[in-house]
Amino acid sequence: MTALGKAAKGLQTFTSDVAQGFFEITHNGFAVVGLVAVFSVLTLLARPDLRQAGESQLMTWLHARQVQALGLVPELDAIDRATALNPKDLPKQQAAVAYWLSKKYRVAPEPLSALVAEAYEIGNRSNLDPTLILAVMAVESGFNPFAQSNVGAQGLMQVMTGIHSDKYENFGGKLAAFDPVTNLRVGVKVLQECIQRAGSVQAGLKFYVGAANLEGDGGYAEKVMAEHARLRLVATGRPVPLTVPPPPATLRTLAPAAPIPAATPEETPASPPPVTS
Repeated sequence: MTALGKAAKGLQTFTSDVAQGFFEITHNGFAVVGLVAVFSVLTLLARPDLRQAGESQLMTWLHARQVQALGLVPELDAIDRATALNPKDLPKQQAAVAYWLSKKYRVAPEPLSALVAEAYEIGNRSNLDPTLILAVMAVESGFNPFAQSNVGAQGLMQVMTGIHSDKYENFGGKLAAFDPVTNLRVGVKVLQECIQRAGSVQAGLKFYVGAANLEGDGGYAEKVMAEHARLRLVATGRPVPLTVPPPPATLRTLAPAAPIPAATPEETPASPPPVTS
């Protein structure tokens, strides 16, 4: 065999040995990895606390990566804080009212749908016409849940939070006045009490606006009843023209700064409480 042939054979043998060694090392390495994986799985199955800790660390790492990628902290449960419903999910009557109010007061139909649904539910429980409740909201705040008058009436129903703070205790305190649904529920309770004391809806509205001891109510009850009548027509499916309302301005927003004393339990119906909301 020539020297060239010997060199070629030697190179072939060397290459074969290297390849065989690499295969064995790789094979053994994969075997080790497989054993480690099996051992890890068995350990996690036997130790749930370790599995939970690992899952927690993984979720923390994934959350941090997501925050870095988005540039903000995601909150998947934020939807639970939203006061909103799809108007298409409402009964036809309620949806018609929600769409009409949305157009008239330039408010998104989704939050209005939630308020309409709540008004119908609480109205049925309290024996009040839901469209009356919505009419009070419309005149009082124009569906602004953060509205406030210069004498302390707050929220959708413009409830006098200071006077009716006891009613907010079951909702976590006075700041709940700015939760739309809570304000609606408290406002309906106050309205119901006013109507019961006064003996009629229109007289109760006069109490509600704080004009029980005054000769007139600035046209407040008339405005509410007019909007109430329009909403009843809308609920029946009849076309009602839209007229853009002026900014809400109830008697409370125009009243003098000095508050009228609240009623005491000893007062008789002949001396009704002047301020109820």
